[in-house]
Amino acid sequence: MARIAAVKFALTSVLLAVVVAGSQAQARARADTPAPLGSPAVVNVSELPRQGQEIYGLIRQGGPFPSGKDGVVFGNRERLLPPNRRGYYREYTVPTPGAHDRGARRIVCGGPPRSPDACFYTADHYASFRLIVEQAR
Repeated sequence: MARIAAVKFALTSVLLAVVVAGSQAQARARADTPAPLGSPAVVNVSELPRQGQEIYGLIRQGGPFPSGKDGVVFGNRERLLPPNRRGYYREYTVPTPGAHDRGARRIVCGGPPRSPDACFYTADHYASFRLIVEQAR
């Protein structure tokens, strides 16, 4: 009888550990994806990869940009960014070391080119975005 109780206790403990670990993993995954429109997840400029920080600085200076496609209109077809008129958003390539193409990382900014209203970072080719902020969180 004591052995059955010990086995039940062990199984319950393992199950509880799995549930707690799964909840923590889900919380981390939610932090990497944007919240609903109007309140996207954020990333501080200092948390961007070094290449992203450099491109963000170039955006603020008005260029020059390393990719010929930098500054082209981003259509927001996925509708993950706040809705706006066509031509409002522009995209910029964030170089990926070792990539043989443009890679998946981009910064998309809306508004005037040198002083955008908002910029967003995506590391997964527009599947998710995080609002870039310049102050500590």
